[in-house]
Amino acid sequence: MPLRRHATTSLLVVALAAALPGFAQTPAALPAPIAETAATPAAAPATGPRSDLHAQVLLDRAHFSPGQIDALPGSNQRRAVAGFQAARGLTVTGELDDATWNALQPDSAAPLARYTLTAEDVAGPFAPVPKKPAEQAKLKALGFASVEEALGERFHASPELLRALNPGVDLGKAGAQIQVPNIAPAALPKAAKVVIDKSDSTLRLYDAQGKVYAQVPVSSGSKHDPLPIGTWKILGVSRDPTFHYNPKLFWDASKKEGKAVLPPGPNNPVGRVWIDISKPHYGLHGTPEPGHVGKTESHGCVRMTNWDALQVADAVDASVPVVMQE
Repeated sequence: MPLRRHATTSLLVVALAAALPGFAQTPAALPAPIAETAATPAAAPATGPRSDLHAQVLLDRAHFSPGQIDALPGSNQRRAVAGFQAARGLTVTGELDDATWNALQPDSAAPLARYTLTAEDVAGPFAPVPKKPAEQAKLKALGFASVEEALGERFHASPELLRALNPGVDLGKAGAQIQVPNIAPAALPKAAKVVIDKSDSTLRLYDAQGKVYAQVPVSSGSKHDPLPIGTWKILGVSRDPTFHYNPKLFWDASKKEGKAVLPPGPNNPVGRVWIDISKPHYGLHGTPEPGHVGKTESHGCVRMTNWDALQVADAVDASVPVVMQE
């Protein structure tokens, strides 16, 4: 696995250097220290070609989530672009064409922000998460495995991107100045309807006029546990839930495993939130693996990044129907 991680990081460095002329591979490229501890916009990079990083940040800010921001073109970016194009009445291509880029420009935010790490950011505790449910059940919480993972979730970014943006910087040191995606999380208006589309692995929120105003990538079902097509009711929302593991409900579980109650936390199997629906044992939820969303199968449920799942949870209640379609 280390070889794969190094290769990904190298691709990120090359992509960032090409897309952001102000980006360098040494700590000297970091902005001058600032006093604030909240993220504040960094100086805009010099004019250059369109970057996937900038597009992903703007799409995230527009509520058409690219999932985990990684500065590399991929399936989740194409889904976000296509959803944004459809919502804005543009030709749907999934590509960052002129019309799409221009439609994103009313938000003039720079792609990066400067952030000062606080003692709370780096305090942890951080510890590896056991793979077996029986071992996970012994813990008080399923917290972050590393400070990079915690910061990645906070700024909707892959740990590899954060390392590439901050070469030579100790991400575990309070007071360190780092560069992060310039996201602007905001509460979503209440939805009139939720639609999960199996064909393009997306969840869309519709307003009362039938207009899509937000979209997130999802993993939804598999050949063993297909997405339950139909219209379902929301029974409730549980934040930071425990997880009642029953191996009989998982086709790939070991027959030697027993039932277990897994503690809450971002690395809980359903992440930070569970949206229960009227189909027994099914729900909409977060995940401990944000980089896998939209790219791997699930056990029938609808899996989102934790940050997307929390925003969706805030936009729904028992009055909002959930439509699952092919």
